[in-house]
Amino acid sequence: MLVRLLYVSRAVDTSPAAIEAILAQSRQHNPASGITGVLCYGGGIFLQAIEGGRRVVSELFGHIQRDARHRDVELLSFEEISERRFGGWTMGQVNLAKQNHAVILKYSERPEFDPYAASGRVSLALLEELMATACVVGRA
Repeated sequence: MLVRLLYVSRAVDTSPAAIEAILAQSRQHNPASGITGVLCYGGGIFLQAIEGGRRVVSELFGHIQRDARHRDVELLSFEEISERRFGGWTMGQVNLAKQNHAVILKYSERPEFDPYAASGRVSLALLEELMATACVVGRA
């Protein structure tokens, strides 16, 4: 059974090297587990969609909750799915700080997207638009 999990967290270390280390680790470990997804980062906040089997996605989210690189981890959405939306990415990447403010404003009260103040549905819609407009990079 496939599921999609969407969560938000704050980065403990906001350096580019720390963010790249998280992406590199995801891209290394996710293929063997059948995990796909996308990670958005901006303003010290991660927004991540993870897709895969229910057990492995749940285990990965538990690991993220215990990971010292994340704080204020909140589950936005967890649902059974019939197909993947991010199947082409072992972990795609979007830097929200480099996005057009009009796209962000479409889904937010302000031009800076705050997934803590948005629903899971709105956050997923933003991820889908970013993917459709080729803003997701790191197809690994």
